[in-house]
Amino acid sequence: MAPPTAFGADSTALDVVDGVDLLGRAAIVTGGSAGIGVETARALAHAGAAVTLAVRDVEAGRRAAVDIRRSSPGATVHVRTLDLADPGSVGRFTEDWTGPLHLLVNNAGVMMTPELRTPQGWELQFATNHLGHFALATGLHRALAAAGGARIVSVSSSGHGSSDIAYDDLFFDRRPYDAGHAYGQSKTANVLFAVEATQRWAEDGVTANAVMPGGVWTGLQRHWDPEELAATKARVAAQGFTVKTPAQGAATSVFAATSPLLEGLGGRYFEDCREADVVPAIVDGLHGVRDYALDPVSARRLWEVSLGILAGA
Repeated sequence: MAPPTAFGADSTALDVVDGVDLLGRAAIVTGGSAGIGVETARALAHAGAAVTLAVRDVEAGRRAAVDIRRSSPGATVHVRTLDLADPGSVGRFTEDWTGPLHLLVNNAGVMMTPELRTPQGWELQFATNHLGHFALATGLHRALAAAGGARIVSVSSSGHGSSDIAYDDLFFDRRPYDAGHAYGQSKTANVLFAVEATQRWAEDGVTANAVMPGGVWTGLQRHWDPEELAATKARVAAQGFTVKTPAQGAATSVFAATSPLLEGLGGRYFEDCREADVVPAIVDGLHGVRDYALDPVSARRLWEVSLGILAGA
C-alpha cells in the first residue's frame, strides 16, 4: 500500500498542493474547462505548473483559463482543442506538442450516454473515456519520457464495479446496449491502463495511477434521465452521504499527480487521497476497487487490443 497521508475526503485540490512547487513543470488536463477538471488545473497552475487545458469547447476553455488566472495571478494556462472521440483530433494534438511533459491528467469523460457510436463504429463511452486517452498518452510517450519522472493520472470511477472488460463484445455489437455497463467497462479500462502503462514505461521513469474523485455532482451527469437524477440526489441526501465539491473531487487527482509520497509508485487506484482496498463489491457505491481492474494479465491484453483498434482506424 502507498504510505499514509494527512489528506482525506474533505481535502481540496488546493490543500493538496500547499507547499508543492511545480515551477518549470508542464501539465495537460483533459476536460479542464469545468467540474473537477478546472479545479485540477487550477491547483496545478497555482503550484507553478504551465497547464494546458485540452478541451472540445475552446471558448469554455478560454473562460476557464481566465478564471484560473484570476484566482492565481501569474498562472500560466494555455488552451488547445482536443476531441477524444476523434482519432484525428488526438493525433493533431500529440503531433503539435513540443517539449517535455511532466504531468498528464486524463480527466475528461462521458457518462451514461444513450447508445452512440463514433464514425469508426466504436461505442462512444469506451471510445472517449479509454481509447481517446490511450491514444493521447501513447502519442505523448516521448514527451513524458523526456520529462524524467513524469506522472499520468487516469480518472476512473467506482462505476468500474459494474463491469469488467467484455473482450468478446467491446462495442455492444451483439449484446443489448446497457449505458451503465458501457460506462463501467470504460472506467475499468482507465484503471487497467494505469497498471500497464506503469509496467511498460517504468524504464522511462513514467508512472500512472488511477483515481476515483468521489461523489460529485457535475455536468458529467447530463445524460441521466432527469427524474432518475433527481431521485438519486434525494436518496443520497436522505441517506446522509457526503457529496463533494468539485474542488474536493479534484483533490485525489492532484494528490496522485504531485504527492512526494507517490514518487516512483504506479499501477494503483486511489480514493479520498489514499490507496483503495480491493473489495468483492463496491462499498456504498463509492469505495474500493475490484480485483479485475488491477489484473496485470487483463491490463496487458487491453493494451494490445487497444493498439489494434486504433491501428485499424
